[in-house]
Amino acid sequence: MSRHLQHPFALSRPCARHIDGARASRAARDAGVRAATLRRRPPARRMRGQSTVEFLVLAVVLLPLFLIVPLLGKQLDIAQTAASASRYVAFEGTVRHGSSLQSWKSDAQLADEVRRRFFSASTAPVKSGDVAGDFAAHRNPLWTDHRGDALLPSFTANVGAASRRAELTQPTGAVFAAGMGLDTNNLHTGSVRVNVADVAGVAPFDALGLSIERHTTVLVDPWSASGPAAVRGALRRERWGLDSPFPFGLLELAASPLKLIPPVLEGARLPEIGRVEPDIVPADRLR
Repeated sequence: MSRHLQHPFALSRPCARHIDGARASRAARDAGVRAATLRRRPPARRMRGQSTVEFLVLAVVLLPLFLIVPLLGKQLDIAQTAASASRYVAFEGTVRHGSSLQSWKSDAQLADEVRRRFFSASTAPVKSGDVAGDFAAHRNPLWTDHRGDALLPSFTANVGAASRRAELTQPTGAVFAAGMGLDTNNLHTGSVRVNVADVAGVAPFDALGLSIERHTTVLVDPWSASGPAAVRGALRRERWGLDSPFPFGLLELAASPLKLIPPVLEGARLPEIGRVEPDIVPADRLR
């Protein structure tokens, strides 16, 4: 009788019934997971509809921004051009200031020059008597709204310029300037006004009524002396009054008898009334 010995650590073979039961249980569990996943996942058509709604909402919000941001940039460009034009008007006024015999340019002439040289096309030539026209060839192609309409439809109605001359309002300086024969009518201001057209259909630019004004003031005569003689001539004037900077004439009249008296002390000198030496530097400043 033969005996078969079995190793103590040998594994017993599972039966076919147990294997089939495990596979069936695993398959059922996987099917349940897939069913739950499908129940949680929305249909593809529903997801496409949600994306379309999100896109439309963002478009409603972003489309006005795409229209407004370029419009703001164009308005800022017009404002910068107005500032440059006001400098031109102010410096053009300084050419014919109070000491000149030539007449001033009229505001109408300055406005025509500003419209053609600053607010017209960048290729506009610089020549006398040139006037900007209200047609496409003379307009700046960048200054239009989203429909292509010009932001400055009429140069005459939308752009204006003026130059004025004002007096120095500093009280003490004005009094002494009159006594020294200096011109106090030396403040020249150039002003430019631009009325930007409203943009229909884009709130609030459809009823904004934007008007841009820029001013530049130039001090024409800063009272700079051409030399020592000019300083002496301004400080010591023949006529003396209450508005004179220093009463040289009155002091000279009071000190004239002293010139007949010989100096008592050796090396002493009589006061020199009215002596002006602007270029002499005191000795204690030369150390």
